[in-house]
Amino acid sequence: MSPTWGIAAVALVSLATLAIGAFGLRFSRTTSDFFVASRSVSPALNGSAISGEYLSAASFLGIAGLLLTHGADMLWYPIGWTTGYLLLLVFVAAPLRRSGAYTIPDFAQVRLQSLAVRRVSTVLVVAVGWLYLLPQFQGAGLTLHAVLDAPRWVGTVLVSVIVAMNVILGGMRSITFVQAFQYWLKLTALFVPLMFLLLAWSRDGRPATQASTDWWAPLGLATPESIYSTYAVIVATFLGTMGLPHVVVRFYTNPDGRAARRTTLFVLVLISLFYLLPTFYGVLGRVYASDLVDSGRADTVVLELPSRLFGGTAGELLTALVTAGAFAAFLSTSSGVSMALAGVVAQGINGVEGLRGRVSPIAALRVAAAVCVAVPLVLAFVSEPIPVASSVVFAFALAASTFCPLLVLGIWWRGLTSTGAIAGLVGGGLCAATAPFVTLIVARSFRLCPPNVKKLPPTYSVSPTRASDVT
Repeated sequence: MSPTWGIAAVALVSLATLAIGAFGLRFSRTTSDFFVASRSVSPALNGSAISGEYLSAASFLGIAGLLLTHGADMLWYPIGWTTGYLLLLVFVAAPLRRSGAYTIPDFAQVRLQSLAVRRVSTVLVVAVGWLYLLPQFQGAGLTLHAVLDAPRWVGTVLVSVIVAMNVILGGMRSITFVQAFQYWLKLTALFVPLMFLLLAWSRDGRPATQASTDWWAPLGLATPESIYSTYAVIVATFLGTMGLPHVVVRFYTNPDGRAARRTTLFVLVLISLFYLLPTFYGVLGRVYASDLVDSGRADTVVLELPSRLFGGTAGELLTALVTAGAFAAFLSTSSGVSMALAGVVAQGINGVEGLRGRVSPIAALRVAAAVCVAVPLVLAFVSEPIPVASSVVFAFALAASTFCPLLVLGIWWRGLTSTGAIAGLVGGGLCAATAPFVTLIVARSFRLCPPNVKKLPPTYSVSPTRASDVT
């Protein structure tokens, strides 16, 4: 693709994001505006905003890449990410909104009357948030490098600066408008090229994939390990959704509990609609771009299919559109996570002895936003690229092990105590943090001393392939 079209696509998305954020600034005046958009966001707008921040580049690019590589088994990821909202609807959405809190640590302190629970919750929110932001920043640089041949630091810095500006200038009000816009942009960026791709595939005689039977069948080579891994992914994605801080905080922006439930229904519809699209890209990739698997670039299948099926200006325009959608995915998720982190850290700043009453909540939010973006930005330059698929699954597992039980038990069980909550948060956090290292050690020992058994399919390893190095 000509760099001109790609640069134009990224520039338009960036300018539109800043312009919409500036529009939201016109309505951001009070503390409530900055933290929870004055709790006045309608279910339709909030549903679009939640979908926009939830559907990261791991969904936009990574799902198609995983399907291209491993087949139908990878559909458990979008199924789990979607069904998690059903549990959120049933158990958490309305009661959480009625609590009147701004953040998860606020809810924990109000429910248990414990400053210690609040502090532990704050640390875990920051851990989950940075776990999300680091691969998003790195992935933005890798994507612009792959598509535009730009230096990797360009995409990383560009995303972090735009996100920080929107959070600092307009808070939750601006972020709401930005994320709602970016959901519809991402949906359009996948849907429109897909219609042309399917038309080209039809005119080409509808060629079938060369995939094996196992590629089409979930658990086609079922083993105890693959079945266990499947259930582990389902549990982590189902329960992790209820505990993601950047998802939960958006329900505080609804006017009441009834609106929170309606918002969840909107989200279920919108993300279900979105997740239908990457599946087609993965299948078409098996027909026209199976070489990407061998070259370790499976996650670029969404970006490369248009140019492979269409030449000239048509292919370049369609590629530019999916590039714009991918860049919007980095911006939307990073904005939501940064806003959630900034709200939690700002509350902590206002609670520090000596600063209470001397720093306004809005000023604290702006300082917190700058810090919360700056730390993962620095880490993105000094650390090795982290596959976002592995990082996102880890974040879901961490949220499922900590915040999910805190919210469910805090809402539905009167017997929950501060001691029990701290034990659950610390214990769950340690287990979730230890598991990946144990898995890596075991995997390495198997590579060094492989058992004399039939090789298992690489269905649910910690990082199934290099997916998603560019997401």
